[in-house]
This record gives sequence, structure tokens and C-alpha cells, in this order.
Amino acid sequence: MMVAETPAIWTRALEKRYQDVVAVRSLDLEVRQGEVFGLLGPNGAGKTTTILMLLGLTEPTAGEAHVIGLDPARHPLAVKRHVGYLPDNVGFYGSMTGRQNLRYTARLNGLEKAAAESRITDLLTRVGLLDPADSAVETYSRGMRQRLGLADALVKEPSVLILDEPTTSIDPTGVAETLALVRELAHDHGVAVLLSSHLLHQVQQVCDRIAIFVSGEVVAMGTLQDLADQQSAGANVIIEVGADGLPEQVDQTLRAVAGVSGVEADERDPRIRVVTGAPGIREQVARALIDAGQIPWHLRSRGMELGEIYQRYFSGTMVPPSRRARTQPVDEPREKPATGPPASTLTGTRPPPARRPIHKGRIASGTNKESDPRD
Repeated sequence: MMVAETPAIWTRALEKRYQDVVAVRSLDLEVRQGEVFGLLGPNGAGKTTTILMLLGLTEPTAGEAHVIGLDPARHPLAVKRHVGYLPDNVGFYGSMTGRQNLRYTARLNGLEKAAAESRITDLLTRVGLLDPADSAVETYSRGMRQRLGLADALVKEPSVLILDEPTTSIDPTGVAETLALVRELAHDHGVAVLLSSHLLHQVQQVCDRIAIFVSGEVVAMGTLQDLADQQSAGANVIIEVGADGLPEQVDQTLRAVAGVSGVEADERDPRIRVVTGAPGIREQVARALIDAGQIPWHLRSRGMELGEIYQRYFSGTMVPPSRRARTQPVDEPREKPATGPPASTLTGTRPPPARRPIHKGRIASGTNKESDPRD
């Protein structure tokens, strides 16, 4: 994995308030080049508001943010030249084909025509849209538009990629391909990927580190193992044990170990015993079995799955008292979006004339130079 010393995304005490509503509170975040960083939380937790601040599409109420060393509130267009963005509800010009939409994005970003054509064909292939590439986008399913959105975000070869619910409406095969592409971009090409999602299993599959959002605050951050360790500190541990000998004799040996509070047969494999006990019993269990001549052939600690970790935080059991009054998600106020091309395309031009996007809820801003999408 490629890891740079300077974070690609950095925030300190970043905050966004809408009158009395706190959408994001005191956010400290670092995302490094070459890693996939997951923002995990329910709708309304503050994930999208965080992304909008990082893109310069809404100004923070307090705190600092740097993306590739730039303040997005002061230099939004410079940031967008290096950042690919896939919003959660992507839209395109419906009368144009998928290929034409990507050509338009390439022109907005100043890509040379021959190089752009080669890259567009490669991206369409990688997202599984080469066959329908020359069909009008208005004929695409939502999942196809989401795939096209990922290709659109990658046209300019960004050093930072921000994905807001990237697998929405994509079929299972497409989800696997999308997540594999995300991993490849980060681990093989050094792209810093910030992935926002409420889908726990997908975050667990692809993310190197995770931040759990609850009502505008990050209540936990780290690798999956870090989060599991935080949860299990001082709590009982569970160990799977398989050992030579009669089950009754193995059970007797295990129950005699100091700190063991329970021994049960595994539901899936009756040869395996599930041992519950105090932290640190694994070594004692192994020594006791060996001393009894019951050589262990399977010894594995059961770690917490991300779903269990998330539920503990979101239920309030691991949330500090000062935060527990706000454990229910609130709707995130949105800046009023303008119609136009994907935010990932913006480098200083405005949408083409006489074209309306298939979905109006797109975020766009720009200056005054026009470009005809039909070229």
C-alpha cells in the first residue's frame, strides 16, 4: 500500500451548524494517500455535510479543512481539479449517451482529445458499460447511472476520490466489481478514497480505516481491529477451541482454567468448543490442554463484526453521556443545488445551453465559459 506522510484530507475541529441544528460537530479527520477510509453512519448522521465542506460546496461554521493542502472554502475550483466526486444521487444529461457525457467531463477538465478517448473507453470497460456506452443515458437504469457516475469521477485521474453511497441500486455482481475497483485505485495507484455509506458489510469489505458517525459526531475511528479492541477492553472474550480427546474430558479441562466462565459446543461444528472468559485466557487455555495431553488443533479468538460494533455505538451504550441526547439521526439540511453536470466535472465552466440533466438534484458551480456537449 502506498502511504504518504502528509494526509490527502485533513480536518481539525470542523463544524457545520444550520441555525440550531448541528450537522457536524468538532470533526478531526485524516485520510492518507493509498487508503480507503469509510464514513459509516445512518442517513442524517453528517456524512454528506462533511463531504460538501471538503468539496467547498458549503462553508464550515468553524474549524479547518485541507484537501491536497488547499482550503476548499477558499480554493474550491483548485480542489475540484484534483478530486473526483460521486454523489449519492447522480444525474446526467439524459439525451446524451454515456460516452458523450464522459467526453463533456473530459473537455471541462482540459483533457487532450485522443488521450480522453482512450481513457473513456478504458473506464467504460472497467465499470461494465462499454456495450451501452452509445445509448442515451435516459435509457439507463439507476444502477447503470451510478456506474457511469464512478467513471465520470475518474475521468480526470484524481488523486482524491470521494464516494457518497457508491453502490446504490447496483446489482451484487456490480457491487463486487465496484469495490474491487475502489481497492485497486487506493492500494495499487495511491489514490486517497473517502467512502461514505450506511452499508456495514461493504464498508467492512473495502475500508482500511473507519469512522463511525452518530448525530454529527465521530464516536469511534480506526481499523476494524482497533474498533473491536475499544469495544472489548475489559470485557469477556470468546475463543473457539478444538483439541484431541473425548469432548467430556476436554470440557472438564477447559472449565478448570481460571477465568473461564462458560464452555459450550459450537452450533456449526460440535467438535469445536466455544469458551467464554476473562481477557488473556487464551494462553492459559492452550497450556492447560497441552498439560492434559489434549493437544489443541484449533484455537481462534472470535472478533466483533462491524455490525455489532456499530450497533453498540449507535444504541448509545458506547457514547459518552454528553452525546447521548443526540443519538437519533436528524435530517441533514442541504445547500440548494443547482442543475448541471456532476460536481466531479467542475473546473471552471458552466453547463451547456439548452440541456437539462435527467436528475435535477446535482451540485454545480462554476464560472462563465460555455462548452457545447455535442462536439
